[in-house]
Amino acid sequence: MIPPAFEYARPESVEEAVRLLADAGEEAKVLAGGQSLLPLLRLRLAFPELVVDVGRIPRLRGVREDGDTLVIGALTTHHDVIRDPLVRRHAGLLAEATATVADPAVRHRGTLGGSLAHADPAGDLPAVVLALDAELIAAGPDGRRAIPAREFFVDYLQSALAPDEVLVEVRVPKTDGWGFHYEKFHRVAQAWAIVGVAALVRRDDGRVAEARIGLTNMGTTPLRASAAEAALAGADGPEAVARAAERAAEGTRPAQDLSASPEYRAHLARVLTRRAVLAAGGTG
Repeated sequence: MIPPAFEYARPESVEEAVRLLADAGEEAKVLAGGQSLLPLLRLRLAFPELVVDVGRIPRLRGVREDGDTLVIGALTTHHDVIRDPLVRRHAGLLAEATATVADPAVRHRGTLGGSLAHADPAGDLPAVVLALDAELIAAGPDGRRAIPAREFFVDYLQSALAPDEVLVEVRVPKTDGWGFHYEKFHRVAQAWAIVGVAALVRRDDGRVAEARIGLTNMGTTPLRASAAEAALAGADGPEAVARAAERAAEGTRPAQDLSASPEYRAHLARVLTRRAVLAAGGTG
């Protein structure tokens, strides 16, 4: 399908991009890697008057350390996230989950920031940054502001970004010493996850000292499985993990669609949480 007509701008700085967005108001869309926006345009599910292509802004790419935090530019591609030695060493969950996104062609073009700003609860990476307690940095007319991941995803395909803001970087706390695993169920390779679970586990003296669990496609936004996290504290073996995982779907509102019923998604959340936590080292 042919997309609707729109104006196109390609700024070379964050400041120029913000000015263009501020002038256009809510009638503009930001284009990063294009793997989320272009399908919406082709299907005529988005009707921007202006598309602001930030792909030429070099300051928005790359990974660096800032003390106990990794700073990842919003335009860093999935491919580069997967291969980056800092990400692999200090945020292995992000590297592992990103390797499951779509297919190699999409991973070479799609960007971390674009995926998060798209705010699709069926996307793999929103639940991952929730589990990682990441911060997302937005630049706007009044400067920069930090948005905790738990506050960034507002509703279905809606983020906390203002119309005149650009996501510029993602700050991920290092999780050295934590076990991790991303587990998802999808009917065919490269399809959206029907349900996904991002698990981080920190053990102490043979028990689970702390667990963080992000859920993909269990509501209109990515979610934390808070009840299961609390139940996992002190778990010392597979049976305790299984009991805690039974609480993974508490507080969620999974959708009814052609792929699955809410009840089936809740079942998957419980099963995948058990698998992910055990794979992350929560076995006692």
